[in-house]
Amino acid sequence: MAPSTPDEAHLELLEKLNQTDLPAPFFNSDWRPSQRRNKTVTQMISEDSRREASLLATQNNSGAITPLAGSHTTATPSNIAQAAQNLSTLVLERNLANALTQGPMPPTYMNIEAAPSTKPKKKYCDITGLPAPYTDPKTGLRYFNKEIYGFIQSLTPGQVQQYLELRGAHTVLK
Repeated sequence: MAPSTPDEAHLELLEKLNQTDLPAPFFNSDWRPSQRRNKTVTQMISEDSRREASLLATQNNSGAITPLAGSHTTATPSNIAQAAQNLSTLVLERNLANALTQGPMPPTYMNIEAAPSTKPKKKYCDITGLPAPYTDPKTGLRYFNKEIYGFIQSLTPGQVQQYLELRGAHTVLK
């Protein structure tokens, strides 16, 4: 059946091309967003510092040592949260005192020192500062390309020594 007017033809074409009623296999109808709330950076840092302090507390103070009688406050806390805060403050102060008297803290992510690098030291051109794949055997200067090599050949021995001195590789003749 042919449409009688151009508007009807246009509407019929739109109905044919309409894709909203087609099933979408890529969409999972059972999917729901996660109910877990994302944490801010400050929350993650505070949790990490609490976790680290707690770990330090368990390493240095295993429970065999009780706080000294005069080291805690005599005021009674009004609720459990204040009591927990006072206890954690007391434990942290005690652990800090132990760490200062016993020496260095155990290595953690925040205080570990890096080992020396196993990669070779990068070499840079003494003239331009660019990466230097070549070294002049006569003068010992490092250079980037043949243009710089031509410049190095035109240098006097005193100028060569000045460039080497800048790098810390000069020789002192007595």
